[in-house]
Amino acid sequence: MLQIAARAVERARQLGAQQAAAGVYRSREVSIQWRDGQMEKVIEATSRGLGVDLYVDGRFASVSTCDMRDEALDRFLQDAVALTRTIAADPFRQLPDPQSYPQWARRSEPAPIDLELEDPDYAQVTALERRELAEILEQSARKGDSNGAILSVTTSVSDSIDESWRVHSNGFSAARRGTSYWLGADVSVQDVDGRRPEEAAYAGSRFFNQLPQAISVGQLAVERALGRLGSVKPASAVQTLVVDQRASGRLLAYLMGPMSGAALQQKRTFLGEKLGQSIGSPLLHVQDDPFVKRGFGSRLVDSEGIEAKPRVILDQGRLSMFFIDTYYGRKLGVPPTTSGSSNLAWQLGSLDAMGLIAQAGEGLYVTGFLGGNSNATTGDFSLGVQGFAIRNGKLAEPVAEANIADNHLQFWPRLVAVGNDPYPYSSMRTPSLVFDKVMVAGT
Repeated sequence: MLQIAARAVERARQLGAQQAAAGVYRSREVSIQWRDGQMEKVIEATSRGLGVDLYVDGRFASVSTCDMRDEALDRFLQDAVALTRTIAADPFRQLPDPQSYPQWARRSEPAPIDLELEDPDYAQVTALERRELAEILEQSARKGDSNGAILSVTTSVSDSIDESWRVHSNGFSAARRGTSYWLGADVSVQDVDGRRPEEAAYAGSRFFNQLPQAISVGQLAVERALGRLGSVKPASAVQTLVVDQRASGRLLAYLMGPMSGAALQQKRTFLGEKLGQSIGSPLLHVQDDPFVKRGFGSRLVDSEGIEAKPRVILDQGRLSMFFIDTYYGRKLGVPPTTSGSSNLAWQLGSLDAMGLIAQAGEGLYVTGFLGGNSNATTGDFSLGVQGFAIRNGKLAEPVAEANIADNHLQFWPRLVAVGNDPYPYSSMRTPSLVFDKVMVAGT
């Protein structure tokens, strides 16, 4: 596969491209879906393909094919180069500076660091094991329902192996392999007023033997679903929000979205003039850590081949960087940083969610956001929320049909506590977060 990528780059240069980059990928995914006691869907899919970035006479095109035979590849590249010459010129399109590549990639050597992204026993997982896990997920969910409220249980088990090889004409060559496994359970229940709330739980790992017990995932799914029964609309009030680890990722994604080079260059970000300035509480300290062993976002190079390195994104509430790739770096006249985040590392507190709830005393525990939107240009956002009322430091009745509307530049400075419980099944790894004096619209 690496030879195919190298051959594509060489042939593109022969056909007139001043620069070229080629990436070959191959992936296999197996997934099963189990619903109410029987198999509903089984999917096994293997795919492979080639993508080529062409830089021809100041013009750029990105093309792809799944036919990598020598004769087909030659015709494909001839047509692609000819097509590129018809596109409007863009002087900012170039490959990254070779000095931004790691030395081992410039020398076509194996990577010196093993991030442990590939399970060597991937091929040993059997169809029977997948089926048994799907059944256990459902059985454990149903055992948690003593009142017969469950309407339906859908579970899923999936695994994949992904491989990629990339070559640049200015001296980059690298390969990557990774595996992942996922368990999921989705439970719908019947409420006395006719509503049918639905909740889910998911868990994943790079290694099969590090997956959590299927029983615990099924139990969590039914606990979440049963917790929605009897939900009421809360009274409108300014109160403390404790946002659980899984839900808090939604808030951070809204904040980080406008940190891209594209948003900055096109003036579609409310953070445009905020570099080095405070945009949040001093408790908001987040780093980008690409070298987490077995992490979902771990990498040695980014999508362009730029060498990965730890970076501070938010330093005690101050904005420390934008995610700027080579193209937008040239348009902005600044050095590129990286094309996007990898794994996030938070400065954690000392309490888990229940400890934060006890500390809050009164307020709202948010377990999920419904719908909503965030305006990257102004920073205004609005989200539907569901969760539980907090009284005397304990969870009270479930609440739903509430809404929060705020602006990120006013909202994040009200962060008053960070949990010690980063969510393990996402590269964002967000902990539980506590915000003070938030207007919650209800009845």
